[in-house]
Amino acid sequence: MRHLARLADYCSVTNMHAKNLAIVWAPNLLRSKQIESSCFNGTTAFMEVRIQSIVVEFILNHVDILFSSKFSSIIRDGAGA
Repeated sequence: MRHLARLADYCSVTNMHAKNLAIVWAPNLLRSKQIESSCFNGTTAFMEVRIQSIVVEFILNHVDILFSSKFSSIIRDGAGA
């Protein structure tokens, strides 16, 4: 995720903003067997992928906070409480 966030930092050169990267990478990072199965029609599958891309975009925009050691320790300490 940090690598993709760094790519987004160079969006002025590559035109790959966090949103564009999320659209491309979300289906691979948040793979869903339900989407791949035949139970979803085109519209439903599109909405699922859209939600996935929003989640990945959020992660890319907040990668420094989400993957910081301080945040990890807060999560770990909170899980033990």
